[in-house]
This record gives sequence, C-alpha cells and structure tokens, in this order.
Amino acid sequence: MSKENRDFLEMAFQSIQCFSNDGRLDAAELGRILVIAQRDGVTDDNERRVLGNIIARIRPDEIDPAMKAQLDAIAREFGIEVPASP
Repeated sequence: MSKENRDFLEMAFQSIQCFSNDGRLDAAELGRILVIAQRDGVTDDNERRVLGNIIARIRPDEIDPAMKAQLDAIAREFGIEVPASP
C-alpha cells in the first residue's frame, strides 16, 4: 500500500478521534486533518473524498469565524462543497 493510500485512512481515523472527543470538529482539529492531506504535496481523490465526508458532518451551528475561514480556504483549494454558516 502506498503512502498516499495510508494518508486518507489516517485522516479518517483522526476525524473519528476529533468527533468522538466532544462530538464536534473545530478549526484546529480540521487543520490537523488538512496537514495529513497536504504533507506529501499531493491531495489525491481518496483524500479529497475523505475530507468532503468529514466536512459534511460539520453542522452549521458549529461554524465559528475560524472554522468559516478554514472551510472557505478548503472550498477554494479543493473544490469541496462546505456547509453554510448560520
């Protein structure tokens, strides 16, 4: 299995830990997941798919200014649809 294939699994595992901690994902936690996706310089289809699935779990009421900025950057860079903030 190549490194990029492991990265998307690590992203998924990290998100599970973040959501199970307090049921939410904050901007810092999302940032740590992004680091995994970007560390090899290539964000592949599996990493974008996992990132999209993680973002889809974010509820609009959880989006503070830091999270909004993070989501806007992700939408621009990866073309991933992000939830609207309240």
